Order: sequence, then structure tokens, then C-alpha cells
Amino acid sequence: EVQLVESGGGLVRSGGSLRLSCAASGFTFGDYAIGWFRQAPGKEREEVSCIVSRDGRTYYADSVKGRFTISSDNAKNTVYLQMNSLKPEDTAVYYCAADRLPGCTVVAGDFGSWGQGTQVTVSS
Repeated sequence: EVQLVESGGGLVRSGGSLRLSCAASGFTFGDYAIGWFRQAPGKEREEVSCIVSRDGRTYYADSVKGRFTISSDNAKNTVYLQMNSLKPEDTAVYYCAADRLPGCTVVAGDFGSWGQGTQVTVSS
């Protein structure tokens, strides 16, 4: 059974940093693409970043480029999202998602496994 568990969310002031973790189990980590999505109240879920575990290819949404960094520790089956220079508009529930994909995709429906989410709140 595929399981994804996010952690690292919290409350931070504008300009601050957080590091989210997504611990994965139940599948061969290196065969999967892992995405970080976020959903703010009243808004659609959007992908902010993705990594292909097999070869390290990454994707970033324009809104987070230069501020967020995704990385993968395949030995620990964990993907991280380092978030710097946080802004109030980054406030959302952040989810990690995984599926056996040839590359990153921004379509949430392409990912079959999801974590429970972790709240990130950025105060102004």
C-alpha cells in the first residue's frame, strides 16, 4: 500500500522559511514522480513543484521559482520542499502526491496517491 506522510508545515512570518517533508512507503521510490501541490481556501489545487526520483528532473511553478527547492533522498524515501522568502499568498494546505510517471505533470488527476496534507500559514 502506497503511503505518503507530509510534515513540516506551520506558521511563519512573511520572508521566512519552512522545509516540508514527504515520507513515502509501499512502493519503489525511484520509479515514481513526486509532486507537491497546494490548495488555498476557495482556490483550485495547484502543483508547485515536482521531481522525478529516477533522474532528478524537476518542475517549478512560476510563482515559486527561485524561492522553493525540491529534493529527493532516495535512501530515505523522502522528498523535501525547501520554501524560502515565503509570502502570504503561499498560505495553503500542501500535499505531496506520487505515481509511476515518466515525468512531471501538473495535472493532479495523474497522481494516484496523496498524503493527508500539512498546513502552511504565512503572516504578513
